[in-house]
Amino acid sequence: MLSIKYPFSRLRFNFVMSSPEIASLSWGQMKVKGCSTTYKDCKVWPGGSRAWDWRETGTNHSPGVQPADLEEVVKKGVKTVVIGRGMSEALQVPASTVDYLKKNGIDVLVLQTEKAVAEYNALAAQGVKVGGVFHSTC
Repeated sequence: MLSIKYPFSRLRFNFVMSSPEIASLSWGQMKVKGCSTTYKDCKVWPGGSRAWDWRETGTNHSPGVQPADLEEVVKKGVKTVVIGRGMSEALQVPASTVDYLKKNGIDVLVLQTEKAVAEYNALAAQGVKVGGVFHSTC
């Protein structure tokens, strides 16, 4: 939350960043509301999104999503992380990754990507500080 105090005033404004809606999903393509970029894989968090480039952390389908893939999203102060494993659930999520999130006090949902996007959007619409990583192909 961002608080702004104006000098000589009793006015105070609080701004809470909301998690952006995932506007569309199809094989190999994702669009996030308010962003002109089309993603293949993406990371989302309250107030933003970006491409999820697996090369940054050496991620592959197996062993799958690593804690390093999620650090950026966790640092945004999320309460829940949704992981989309792909349309055919080829992307693995090791127990160590789930444990990393839980040890940081974060709820985690690991789902097939279409189900993950639906769950993420539902949580975002409820005002939950939710983030996620989504794989849009296999």
